[in-house]
Amino acid sequence: MTVEYAPHGLIGVLTPQANTTVEPEFWVMLPPGVALINARMMSDKGSLEGRLLDYFDQLDTAVRQFHNAPIGAIALGTTGASYVAGIPRERDAVAALTKKAGVPFITAGLAVVLALNTLNAKRIGIVSPYPEPLTKACVPYWEEHGFTVDGVVQIENRPDQFHPIYSIAAANAEQGLDELADMSLDAIVMLGTGMPTLEPILQRPRVAGAPVMSCMLCLAWASIDAVRGYEPSADALHAFIRGEGWGERLRARSVSV
Repeated sequence: MTVEYAPHGLIGVLTPQANTTVEPEFWVMLPPGVALINARMMSDKGSLEGRLLDYFDQLDTAVRQFHNAPIGAIALGTTGASYVAGIPRERDAVAALTKKAGVPFITAGLAVVLALNTLNAKRIGIVSPYPEPLTKACVPYWEEHGFTVDGVVQIENRPDQFHPIYSIAAANAEQGLDELADMSLDAIVMLGTGMPTLEPILQRPRVAGAPVMSCMLCLAWASIDAVRGYEPSADALHAFIRGEGWGERLRARSVSV
C-alpha cells in the first residue's frame, strides 16, 4: 500500500515523552519518499532509570498506537532503555515485536551495533550525555556486544534545565570529540537520542581517522535501509556519516541565534 508522502517507506518511531531531538533529526535524515509517524512513550516515574524501564515495559502498548498504519519498520528512539533492560531482554523484545508487527523492530542500541559491525569496528570511544550512573551502565552493554570501549567522555549535562540531556547544545556535544582525538579508535559513538549530534557529525565525520556516528544517525540509517529493503553497506554508511543525502537539509534548517 502506498502512502502519499511515503511512497518508498513509512517508519513508525517511538519517542520518549519529553525528547526534543528524535523527530527533528529523523526528519532531516529521511530521503525523499520516506516518511515517519511518531508515538510518544509515557512514564510518571521520578528517576531517569525508572522511566527507561517503564518505556521498555510498555513497548507493546506503545506500538499499538500505530494501529493499522502501513509502516515498514518500527524504530525505538531511546538507547538508555536497552542498557537498563539488558541484552537478552532487548533481543527477546525485538524478536517478539517484529513477529507481532510483521515488520522489523529496530532499537537504537542494536542499530549502533549493526553500524559498528558493518564497519568492522572493534575499538570504540563513546561520548556520553548521561548522568554518571547511566554512563557506567552503558559500558557493559557495548562490551557484551564484543566491542572494546577504550575511551569514555562524559558531557556535562544540565540538571537545572527541563531535562539534563535534551537541553544539551550541539556545540557542547562536539567538544566531547576533542577528548578522543589522541586515541587510536575504530569508531566514535555519540550516545543518547536526546543529545543533538547531526551538526557535530557533519562538521567532523572523522576524528583522527575514526568515523563518528551517533545513536540517532545509526537508528535512521538502519530504519531507512529496512523500509527500502537495502542490505547494510559499509560504503553507504560512510557516505551517510559524511552527510550525503541529509547534510544540505540540516544546513537549510540551521538558524543564527
